[in-house]
Amino acid sequence: MFSRKCLYFAKSLYLVYTQKRRKTYLCSQRKIKEISMAAKKGFRADNTYIISTDSTDNPKLGAKVLSDGRESLFLDFYFGFEMATSSKTGKEYKKVNTRREFLKLYLWQAPRTPAERTQNRETLELAKKIRFERGQELLEDIEGYRLKKKRDINFLDYFQAYIDEYTKKDFRMVKIALTRFKDFLRDTPEYNKFEKHIKPGQITKDMVRDFTDYLQSRSKGEGARSIYARFKKVVKHAIEHDVMAKNPCNGISIKVDGQLLRKDVLSEEEIAQLIDTRPKGQNPEIRRAFIFCLYCGLRYCDVKDLTFANVDYSNKLLKFEQNKTKGHSASSGVVIPLNDGLLHLIGKPSEPGNRDETIFKLPSYEMCLKTLSKWVKSAGINKHISWHCARHSFAVNILNRGANIKTVASLLGHSGLAHTEKYTRAIDSLKRDAINSLPELKF
Repeated sequence: MFSRKCLYFAKSLYLVYTQKRRKTYLCSQRKIKEISMAAKKGFRADNTYIISTDSTDNPKLGAKVLSDGRESLFLDFYFGFEMATSSKTGKEYKKVNTRREFLKLYLWQAPRTPAERTQNRETLELAKKIRFERGQELLEDIEGYRLKKKRDINFLDYFQAYIDEYTKKDFRMVKIALTRFKDFLRDTPEYNKFEKHIKPGQITKDMVRDFTDYLQSRSKGEGARSIYARFKKVVKHAIEHDVMAKNPCNGISIKVDGQLLRKDVLSEEEIAQLIDTRPKGQNPEIRRAFIFCLYCGLRYCDVKDLTFANVDYSNKLLKFEQNKTKGHSASSGVVIPLNDGLLHLIGKPSEPGNRDETIFKLPSYEMCLKTLSKWVKSAGINKHISWHCARHSFAVNILNRGANIKTVASLLGHSGLAHTEKYTRAIDSLKRDAINSLPELKF
């Protein structure tokens, strides 16, 4: 029989043995848990893992496992690639440009108590908030750099690039707007330093205001407003594409009396004078087309597109759709009666039955204007005559002949009488000028 003392000793040994086994078991379980946790977290060779689950995160939130059972949180920033030279081979290679920032925040790797788990959760939330803020700062820096790069460009080059991609019908007016702006910079002492290069941010409200004054001094009536409208269109495009920060055109406009006819018109006598003048080397197509416009009131954009399909020979009618209002006005279709003289001017297709052939083979608008200017000068007419003056001259002359204003509006393709009324005011002005041209009355 064992003594009581021996039994107590044996019991103590058993307890120590079981406690040791339990401790060993717990340690092994903890190690298994840590290993599985490491596998789950995706530990890398440097004993770190990435917490961020979104691949687009920049920076990414990560953690480094420390020897004391804690994890030190950090942010990994990605700045793209940069070219570097190998010290060994001397060859260039792409190097990933990164930066790591330790947040001095720590997690328990294996929290054992509710307090440790709560601490981990709160610390992780704080780290995620910091990551988001750093990400926003990075985006702002990148975007700010891009904006700075954009806004350092030459606005004149940007304007030209806009024109190169432009496909709408007012293409010619957009080109003129750039030319006028360049002329303005060159001709204005205050701004001629920007003649070749001007940053978008250097275009101020004062400059735009001076530009509108310049346009009004160079162009009459609608011309200045039309050019300025195209300039504003390009500025708006620049703002929409972050090339400009502010719109310098806001609050600045060109006001024109729409009822006032500002362009010169040719009287019936001057038209006859022009027809009798045949400068040497004159393009016959330009001559025919302009005379046709004087007697029909067509715009350049319409007369150049006329084909023989637009002519109804049997009923002596010209039928066409105005390019300016096609698709968005009920009055875009125009019907003009043709007399024998106009039919003779139109002629016939070079190939019988080819109704798609254009009636007038016109060169560019600029070439037409150049030819017209020489023609008017040769005729001894001291007026600034553009192609559009033919339309105005037609309206004024038939009104002088007693035509009804509604008839004139219909022939011109006006949607209402408001546009036509300016011609009646022009007639009043012409009558006044005619009276004033008489010798002074003395009695």
